[in-house]
Amino acid sequence: MKALPPRRPRWTVVAAVLVTALALASCSPGDLGSGDGKVSLTFLVDNSDASVRPAEGLAKAFGEKYPDVQVEVEVRPQGGEGDNVVKTRLSTGDMTDVFLYNSGSLLQALKPAETLVSLKGEGFLANVQDTFFPTVSAGDGVFGVPIGGAMGGGVLYNRAVYSRLGLQVPRTWAEFMANNAKIKAAGVAPVVQTYQDTWTSQMFVLADYHNVAAAEPRFADDYTANRTSYARSPAALKGFQRLQEVHDAGYLSPDFASAKYEDGLRLLAAGQGAHFPILTFVVGTLVANHPDKVDDIGFFALPGDDAAKNGLTVWTPSGIYIPKTTGGEKLAAAKRFLAFVASPEGCAAQTKAYAPTGPYVVKDCPLPDDLPRAVKDMLPYFAAAGGTTPALEFVSPVKGPALEQITVEVGSGIRSAADGAALYDRDVEKQAKQLGLPGW
Repeated sequence: MKALPPRRPRWTVVAAVLVTALALASCSPGDLGSGDGKVSLTFLVDNSDASVRPAEGLAKAFGEKYPDVQVEVEVRPQGGEGDNVVKTRLSTGDMTDVFLYNSGSLLQALKPAETLVSLKGEGFLANVQDTFFPTVSAGDGVFGVPIGGAMGGGVLYNRAVYSRLGLQVPRTWAEFMANNAKIKAAGVAPVVQTYQDTWTSQMFVLADYHNVAAAEPRFADDYTANRTSYARSPAALKGFQRLQEVHDAGYLSPDFASAKYEDGLRLLAAGQGAHFPILTFVVGTLVANHPDKVDDIGFFALPGDDAAKNGLTVWTPSGIYIPKTTGGEKLAAAKRFLAFVASPEGCAAQTKAYAPTGPYVVKDCPLPDDLPRAVKDMLPYFAAAGGTTPALEFVSPVKGPALEQITVEVGSGIRSAADGAALYDRDVEKQAKQLGLPGW
């Protein structure tokens, strides 16, 4: 896809931040500069509620504590278009002072050692749980702090529909499809899909990774070394097959090709759709847009073939990063901002602004008691031995950029599952060669 020029921000949030000698005394000498006078920071995030609202909350809380530095929140598109904005702005030296972006394999495509400021040695990293560091590291550098909580990839479902039809939460794919048949017979759309937001089309493939790893425990290592692939692995191919199966059975919601994920949440909340395969970060949008329906919406992991191995595919939080183009007083203020994000105060600001989507990976950051039902449904997977598996992009650097376009085609009946998997393997090969991985 051709890289697009950066969009003008739709709105700006301005928060004031005072960086005084007293506030900086707790940091390492030279880390943050003098902090005298006003400093203006720009902060780029994608335009989803799940990114904008926490960013606004952080800017506001940071400003209340340190009122002399401006933090301006800018927005970009989501998905592949947004990826191109980030890559273009980094390559042209036009990136904001700090920015939000994925952790894991997508971060590696930014060549962080060449484009981002390493935070290794900064004292505030002691507040971050060790499990997060591999997802934001490259070479000897550590490049980000977490924003938001861990997320689950699975299925939001309408509990009122389930209750009315006498359905049980499925633990196998066969049970899931049997539920879909009963739901369709009752006049409700069994599976909500929202392909206008192309990233949402990937869930039947990406959220299935717990099941892939259960069937093929060495898949991630073999995949990284080019000893297996989606087309060659029977377990991995099933994600594409299930995407096709749901379409071919006629189980998709009306207007699935043109709907956005907010439309999908509306259908789900209204009981016009029963299942929505999605990441749990959208629960915050559900709370904001449909507060009276929050208790009606539950969550379960994407079912596989073996009920005994049922479990959740987990996404670690995105990160906040500083590009190498940020320097001087701006670099000092940017590090101070990241220190605030990676603190209990930062977690509290995010919780106040947007319903948590899962456990924080910053130490001493408890979750509130009044969690949405869907988030509560996710927590037992974390408590169970072997109940969670990191998504493939956090255990392998290999992820092709065209997956969301390919899964739209498979999920729309334009391309077969086998053809989609083979096409994605070719897309992955290009990415692996760019990263210089052995075996490719």
